[in-house]
Amino acid sequence: MMNIGIVGLGLIGGSVGLDLRTLGYRIFGVSRREQTCQKAIALGVVDEASPELSLLSTADLIFICTPICDIIPTLEKLIPFLSPSAILTDVGSVKIPIVEEASQIWPNFVGGHPMAGKTESGIEIAQLGLFEDRPYVLTPNENTPLESVKKVEAIARLLKSQVYFCEPYEHDRAVAWVSHLPVMASASLIAACMSESNLAIVKLAQELASSGFQDTSRVGGGNPELGRMMAEYNRLEILRSLHSFRDEIDKFIQHIEQKNWQSLEQKLKHTQQNRKLFLPHEN
Repeated sequence: MMNIGIVGLGLIGGSVGLDLRTLGYRIFGVSRREQTCQKAIALGVVDEASPELSLLSTADLIFICTPICDIIPTLEKLIPFLSPSAILTDVGSVKIPIVEEASQIWPNFVGGHPMAGKTESGIEIAQLGLFEDRPYVLTPNENTPLESVKKVEAIARLLKSQVYFCEPYEHDRAVAWVSHLPVMASASLIAACMSESNLAIVKLAQELASSGFQDTSRVGGGNPELGRMMAEYNRLEILRSLHSFRDEIDKFIQHIEQKNWQSLEQKLKHTQQNRKLFLPHEN
């Protein structure tokens, strides 16, 4: 059975560790903070943990679960400690810049993106089964060794994920619509609500906020660093989706300004139907 290394012991890295350790894999974890390393051991996320990357010298497969901006620097620092057959993979939500650079540095790299998470972050909220029935996208390029892809795929399936394969550019364009745009749209909703000039109304709205606001504002209230990195590393696709979103908002404004209630209802009927195409299994 393979030794598994994890760099970055937050929600995703911690949840990978919990699942795979439960399945009998030996898990080695690296975090910059000694306190996080100790927590990871105490929570049963890893067998061993250290701030030193040298701990991963015996790892067969290493998950880089750092913020997007740290993936390539982490990979470069890992090189001196890797066995020649070691497989590296990441969990970043943007793939083109990561896959292009990582595969140049370490050919045995498989781009990955498990699409699961929570608003909160940190090792404390890592959980068993986080990836169950969630998409896990793998984005190998033409030079990625097939055997390495198969091994990462097998691990993703052990996490009970739904595995998908696509080109890095296809991934980045698709997630701009269903992951990155929602963060920006949701954040814009919160910002718009806070722009109300009557403070008494703001206070009342905050007290009345319920499930509708909770659903639509959740991802906009998530990790600011992650949101910034989505925009920075997937800039062109997120701009493309935001411009389209703005066009759709303008259409709603026009219908309402012109009191075109029939067109508005027709549009809402279409969105009601089309939502099911994205979430067919939702109860």
